[in-house]
Amino acid sequence: MTTMTQTSARFREFKMPDVGEGLTEAEILKWFVQPGDTVTDGQVVCEVETAKAAVELPIPFDGVVHELRFSEGTTVDVGQVIITVDVAPGSEDEVPVPAPAQEPVEAAAPAPAPAAEEPKGRTPVLVGYGVAESSTKRRPRKGAAAPEAAAVAAAVQAELNGHGSPAPVVAEAPVGRPLAKPPVRKLAKDLGIDLATVVPTGKDGIITREDVHAAAAPAAAASAAVAPSAPAPSVSEPVAAAAVEVTSSARETRIPVKGVRKAIAQAMVGSAFTAPHVTEFVTVDVTRTMKLVAELKEDKEMAGVRVNPLLIIAKALLVAIKRNPEVNAAWDEANQEIVQKHYVNLGIAAATPRGLIVPNIKDAHDKTLPQLAAALGELVTTARDGKTSPAAMAGGTVTITNVGVFGVDTGTPILNPGESAILAVGAIKLQPWVHKGKVKPRQVTTLALSFDHRLVDGELGSKVLADVAAILEQPKRLITWA
Repeated sequence: MTTMTQTSARFREFKMPDVGEGLTEAEILKWFVQPGDTVTDGQVVCEVETAKAAVELPIPFDGVVHELRFSEGTTVDVGQVIITVDVAPGSEDEVPVPAPAQEPVEAAAPAPAPAAEEPKGRTPVLVGYGVAESSTKRRPRKGAAAPEAAAVAAAVQAELNGHGSPAPVVAEAPVGRPLAKPPVRKLAKDLGIDLATVVPTGKDGIITREDVHAAAAPAAAASAAVAPSAPAPSVSEPVAAAAVEVTSSARETRIPVKGVRKAIAQAMVGSAFTAPHVTEFVTVDVTRTMKLVAELKEDKEMAGVRVNPLLIIAKALLVAIKRNPEVNAAWDEANQEIVQKHYVNLGIAAATPRGLIVPNIKDAHDKTLPQLAAALGELVTTARDGKTSPAAMAGGTVTITNVGVFGVDTGTPILNPGESAILAVGAIKLQPWVHKGKVKPRQVTTLALSFDHRLVDGELGSKVLADVAAILEQPKRLITWA
């Protein structure tokens, strides 16, 4: 296969980089440029989602965009060319034609027809997002198959739906390909809905699942109305099949496992079946901690930062680790060693629209309370905006997960891979509590500490949890113990 670089030095290729720690693929979420746009060195051209985070990719040279190799929603392997740039526009060098990237796909087809129609497939490469079937093994699943393949797929779908073999269906190439992610395209295909007829309501004109279902409802009603009449032409048979699919598909939805969700699944399975987990619980009166939080909110030294119970809990955990440093360690399976960490990168589990991520505050043990509050605020804001970098999620030593924000009392958290412990904080509730010999309403919460029993014995884990609880019960220990 001939690449742009081989055709002419005038055109440079930009490949999908490894934006994380050994990641092998990334999904293109959004293109910020189109063919014909001028780009400069360092300009962000697209946003991609890896298994860890959404990352913006800058182009490393100047020029004019010649071709976008992949459309939005495509998962691309690291090292594959995603964009070509004309670095010497206006020169006399021959302009390469991107279409040869399709040749291996066309050569694999049993019929010689595609070779005769090859110019048609190459015409629109300078418009929009370029040729859908670029040089990647993933393209067939994106619905950019040749007309013959579309006819075969329609025939198979008709057989599966009990409609027999329909007459050949003539598929026409869409003009101005509608924007929709692969799961949405599959849903539309299953329901027999032409995406070109769907009105998009998603951001940037992207068609959503709800849009497809809305378009399918009148189609299903129409097919039911014409059912008693004479057989319709073959092009309407997929619509009749869609009437059956609407009822059955509403009972379940299949979501591709990729990106952050795929990484979470792999990490949790790996952690749960590698590190022997032990979880201990303690219920504690945090009334004095809540009073301290209220006082700190009025302190001018804490002006401009967010003060909440999580801040005091984080500081309490850091003090407990200082008193029991052996808990801050990692298990090195390859070298059969326990690695003691003399620093604390404090992870904070954060729920984001893309899934659970665990960014960490670097060297949290060295930070003052105002500095820790500022770092927590920045971490949460960055996570909610989807801008957390892979580096911010690497190198954690212990983690806090605040399940109390959901009204949950506690849980048995799974360790973040490579870490020794994770503290779950439950909801803080007003409960009857024996205080100074009398039953009084007090602010109470439940803490749960999971730890890796390979390197943390029950005694050590119990001491850490007891220290955190003692500090939250008597916050003045932050001073006496620190």
